Amino acid sequence: MTVILENVSFPAGVHCETTALGALLRHEGVELSEPMLFGLGEGLGFVYWDAKNLDFPFLGGRSKPAAITRTVADRLGLTLQVQETASPRKAWQNVTTALAAGRPVGLQLDSYHLEYFTTKVHFGGHFVAMYGYDDTLAYLVDTAQQGGTVTTSLASLERARAERGPMTARNLSYTITGPVTLDLGDAVRKSIVGNADTFLNPPIANLGHRGIGKAARQITRWLDRSGAPSRDLPLAATLMERGGTGGSLFRTMYRDFLAEATTIVDDDNLRRGHELYADIAPLWTEVAHHVTAAGETGDPEHLTRASAILTELADSERHAMQVLSGIRIGRDRESRA
Repeated sequence: MTVILENVSFPAGVHCETTALGALLRHEGVELSEPMLFGLGEGLGFVYWDAKNLDFPFLGGRSKPAAITRTVADRLGLTLQVQETASPRKAWQNVTTALAAGRPVGLQLDSYHLEYFTTKVHFGGHFVAMYGYDDTLAYLVDTAQQGGTVTTSLASLERARAERGPMTARNLSYTITGPVTLDLGDAVRKSIVGNADTFLNPPIANLGHRGIGKAARQITRWLDRSGAPSRDLPLAATLMERGGTGGSLFRTMYRDFLAEATTIVDDDNLRRGHELYADIAPLWTEVAHHVTAAGETGDPEHLTRASAILTELADSERHAMQVLSGIRIGRDRESRA
């Protein structure tokens, strides 16, 4: 049996969850840019995570998996239906039922098992949009870096969906139904203020601006922390710049969201916040360059420099988010959209 839906794509997507979300929304007639989806989803964050079971510390720049999708649906008044199950049979039925009804399906899975991935690393927080299948293959939309519209065997898809481990979900699938029923300007305002509140008030020291400060203190030890610095440090830097982040650990994408938001919402705090993130984003790339150089040369001075920049970034991002938290909500509803 073959079922393949038409007009399911999201060209040039750089982040997996926003790419999958964009593909689902475009099929519903909702055309929003990837930075807009990321910002509406309150996607910007930070986590510094290190544990005994980790080979090397993890730096993350966004909210938890699936949080962007749930928040965008909430902000825009879209209908989001999420299904999880421990049964592979039921999981497949959830997908085929949606496709038979003419609706593409978002999936959270472990990218390790996807046959088109050339880098085999377990990552259970990967997202794709599925738009069809035949007797042997699943037809998927992934990021441009992974090939855009791609295929993987049905057997590999089942393994990817069922994998257990960090950040995984139990055969999670979801569909989204439009149209947008809420005002985009209001949604932008609320999402920016909501994201700022989360970033400024992290529950633990590993997150938000406090997490960046912790990373600044810990990063000087990375040469000793790693058993293979020439491998681990450049890989960490690569993930910051090219691991589906859009560059600068998602700060470039958030800067572009704020720029687009200024064309929709008239607010001085928003314009100032955009200026601040335009200055912030290149500094993350500079951190990544120093981390790479430290791994390649073994010179700890590069980590000292990275630490100094991160200390500056912790303060700069805290200030930027304080500015953005001052955006008016529920007043001055005029929009230039």
